[in-house]
Parts: sequence; structure tokens; C-alpha cells
Amino acid sequence: MDKLFLSAIKEETVGLDYFYHIGVGKINATYHTLRLINIHKPKIIINYGTAGAINTELKGIVECTKLYQRDMDVRGLDFRLGETPFDDIKEIIISENGYSCGTGDSFVNKMIDMKVDVVDMEAYAIAKVCKLEKIEFRCFKYISDNANENANADWNENLAAGANAFSELISSSSFKSH
Repeated sequence: MDKLFLSAIKEETVGLDYFYHIGVGKINATYHTLRLINIHKPKIIINYGTAGAINTELKGIVECTKLYQRDMDVRGLDFRLGETPFDDIKEIIISENGYSCGTGDSFVNKMIDMKVDVVDMEAYAIAKVCKLEKIEFRCFKYISDNANENANADWNENLAAGANAFSELISSSSFKSH
């Protein structure tokens, strides 16, 4: 299989039967991504999911090409926010053309310290696995909410709209399903 489509949960991909669901959060994403790589040996992994917009100008689907670990916080030991101590990979920059995504194991509904365009819970983990395994990675996020006090209600309300928007994007691109 050349292409592997990954999403956290089936609710994000209603009607998109070519997705594998890897669970919520960085640990689930890492484990299941590695497991699927070992089974399918893909050349490219395409991640789609929902995201909260820190940059509230964003709407619809965006491609994230700069990925950060927003909840790695060892500033007390003089590391930068998002920097894993003693790890050579500080961030994952696929291209400067695209948006930045801060991944963390929390649902964001208030201001965060990291300056990123969107927030999610899996993309950085998948991107890091792909970087280490030398697999091409693409990441698309549907803006489901504005990462504020209304985020929970907005996220639930926009799940189906996101799946429809991704389906339209895929049908008009070169990423046809496997």
C-alpha cells in the first residue's frame, strides 16, 4: 500500500471508509502509526483530523506543515516550550508554505503559551514517526472550533462538516484512496 490515511477517531471520518483510526492523543497515535507502518509499509501517510484555531482567521481545511509538541514544557530547565530535552528533533518543518500545528494531550479551550495557528492531539506524534521512519507525511486539519470556551460544542457540531470537506479535497487532488 503506497498511501496510508490516518485519523484519530471514526467520528472525524464519517463516510470515508479508507481511513485507519489510531486513537486520541500522542501515545495512541505513535503506537498505532508504527503498527500500521509495519503492516502496510506505506510511502506516504496522510493525516486528517479536526483542529482548534488559535489563528481565528482560519476556516475550513488547512494543511499543516510546521509541527510542534505544545505540551512538552521543560522551561524550568532552560529548554524552550515544545523542546524535548536531549532530542535532536525540536520541531518538524515540512515546508514553510502551510500552517503551524501544536500537538498536545489536552483539548484546548483557552489561551496557550505556544504561538501556533492550530492545535490538535496527534499530528506531531505521527509526523515524528514518519520523519524517523523516512516516510512522506501530509497533514490536513479541519477547523472545528476556535480553541475557546465554546470549543467543545463547536467541535461536536462540526465533525460531519469536516469529513465532507476532506472528501471534497481528496476527490479533487492526487491523494485518491488506497
